[in-house]
Amino acid sequence: MFTTTRRLFLGLLVLAACGSTESNHKKPAPASAPAVGAEVGYFAGGCFWGVEHFLEQLPGVLDVESGYMGGGLDAPTYEQVSSGDSGHAETVRVTFDPQKIGYEAVARRFFEIHDPTEIDRQGPDVGTQYRSAVFVTGPEQRAAVDDLIARLKANGYAVATTVEDAGRFWPAEEYHQNYYVRTRKTPYCHMPVPRFDQPARS
Repeated sequence: MFTTTRRLFLGLLVLAACGSTESNHKKPAPASAPAVGAEVGYFAGGCFWGVEHFLEQLPGVLDVESGYMGGGLDAPTYEQVSSGDSGHAETVRVTFDPQKIGYEAVARRFFEIHDPTEIDRQGPDVGTQYRSAVFVTGPEQRAAVDDLIARLKANGYAVATTVEDAGRFWPAEEYHQNYYVRTRKTPYCHMPVPRFDQPARS
């Protein structure tokens, strides 16, 4: 009975994995230019469905797009990224109005909605494509992220998030965009946690 239940549970985790419930072999569309006056940030923290879902709720955020960054292939497909061999991470591109919300506030929310202490995974999703990373566009973004990581470490969190220079962003296939809004499903491995206001559990 235990073995059967365990197999059923593991099967459900596999079905829940990012992108496993749908397939689409069309090439991703080219990235669009951000609106005039807007700024962008790039965040990777597990399945991009959940990261996109929570970051697009922030007032002042204009758009969040799921895609891929950090690998060596041009125009990678979901299948190539999910193999773990392309080097890309599932990443979201956040376009925001700096007059309404600052980069630090967006980055802080990113650290609150995923577990930055996990290495090459997030919940049931395992692999380098699910690593925790912030891809920064310049020294100001890097300084903001470094400060947030220092604050989390002071709270006892063993942060594994890498801070890397942003490279080419490749938008993911259309069926990945606004996934939770379209399907009305509930995020399965992301949950807001006030890590900056509470110490890590020992």
